[in-house]
Amino acid sequence: MSAVNDTKFNSAVFLLTGIPGQDNIHRWISIPFCLIYVISILGNSVILFIIKIDPSLHKPMYIFLSMLAVTDLGLSISTMPTTLRLLLFKSREISHDACFAQLFFIHLLSHIESSMLLLMAFDRFVAISNPLRYASILSPPRIAGMGLFFVLRSVALIVPLPFLLKRFQYCRANVLSHSYCLHQEVMKMACSDITVNSIYGLSIELLMVGLDSLLIFLSYVIILKTVLSVASHAERLRALKTCISHICAVLLFYIPEIGLSVIHRFGNSSSHFLQILLGYIFLLVPPLMNPIVYSVKSKHLRSRIIRLFIK
Repeated sequence: MSAVNDTKFNSAVFLLTGIPGQDNIHRWISIPFCLIYVISILGNSVILFIIKIDPSLHKPMYIFLSMLAVTDLGLSISTMPTTLRLLLFKSREISHDACFAQLFFIHLLSHIESSMLLLMAFDRFVAISNPLRYASILSPPRIAGMGLFFVLRSVALIVPLPFLLKRFQYCRANVLSHSYCLHQEVMKMACSDITVNSIYGLSIELLMVGLDSLLIFLSYVIILKTVLSVASHAERLRALKTCISHICAVLLFYIPEIGLSVIHRFGNSSSHFLQILLGYIFLLVPPLMNPIVYSVKSKHLRSRIIRLFIK
């Protein structure tokens, strides 16, 4: 009897969901999604190419920007196959192993992005608070070391997630809310107690996203205090303008990230559409907008991009 019940309730696949209630126009919806993916991949690739070929951009600020661009490329690529397959071909099924692999990379890259935004805040903090020692504090070896530390931190904390999910059996109605897999949603499909997964997932959010966002906030408190101590109004504006791009990137990332985490854990059925909307904003908008924002706000970077396409 137990074997019969296991067969009845244990499914080999999850079912992904596109835009609820809009199944008949999914192919039309795929057009803006394709454009977003193309612009994101091209935009971040151009940023990386420009920084690589221009020695004048081999500075800490642009090195951190290139790290962010690599992370954004990874985020776009990690969601693109299942999202476009669903919208274009109405293929909803994804195996457990493929789902666990996808959610591993999505969570890994999103937490690395959080770390990159923290490093970029530290870059602005050093540049404004201690400009004379900027180059010596943020030397290439130190930048590489900090980058490696945060990548390894993310890997160490995210690696357990697929294994924690793999031990479960999953009920037949394995319909996910998104066109990709997330840990906080997949764990709710289990037929078993998910307390360990829930506590571990929340701990990761607090330890990484919560701590990173707090340190970014504190960095800007000190930056603002330093800027306000400058006598010249023009110098204050000049210093604050160097932070605008980063502030935009922080808001684009953390608002949907925190909102999505809260809704997944504490939301009810009435917040279902908001959950889907925030999910797409969280994974699609930062990789799309970051290269645009930095290209517009950085005069040097903008001029190099224009020269690349006009020569």
